[in-house]
Amino acid sequence: MSLFEGYERRVDKINAVLAEYGIKSIEECKEITLAKGIDCDKIVRETQPICFENAVWAYTVGAAIAIKKGCTKAADAAAAIGIGLQAFCIPGSVAENRKVGLGHGNLGKMLLSEETECFCFLAGHESFAAAEGAIKIALNANKVRVKPLRVILNGLGKDAAMIISRINGFTYVETEFDPYAEEVKVISETPYSNGPRADVKCYGSDNVPEGVDIMKL
Repeated sequence: MSLFEGYERRVDKINAVLAEYGIKSIEECKEITLAKGIDCDKIVRETQPICFENAVWAYTVGAAIAIKKGCTKAADAAAAIGIGLQAFCIPGSVAENRKVGLGHGNLGKMLLSEETECFCFLAGHESFAAAEGAIKIALNANKVRVKPLRVILNGLGKDAAMIISRINGFTYVETEFDPYAEEVKVISETPYSNGPRADVKCYGSDNVPEGVDIMKL
């Protein structure tokens, strides 16, 4: 029985990667993770309730690889999970050629490393998915960091930024841009919750130059 979409096109490559770590099957990955008290299915669906089955199994495979590699640091585990994500990229696809899975793992590693102080999402006005990702980063990254990670959501129109902030409990940051001096200044900050979600600061820009200056800020 197919566990996820595109199973037949992916399974041989996935099994080849798993064999490198002494894992016999995709199903065994679930046994390995659950034995360590890690329920990838629950974690992934809590992050994105409408996710594809591919996502659940890709992170299950990645977590099993991290366990087999003996990772004890969150940053190292993130990179190992990227190996699992890469295994799910269909051979010959753009994702495969551009190493998207490994890139995601290395991004996670970067966000969990103390050398990284701020992570800024560039988002369109429809990017509730980016908002969900920002929530998870804000809630979890700081559990293993000494210095809290600053999480910024940027690039939205000002009205959209305020709406998304209110819906998600972020802090809406209103800015004013001087196109002649090419400077942006903060007018106000409005938190829409009292918890960790308020640590995500959401900026909206009216144009590209303002968005670029928000990035600099």
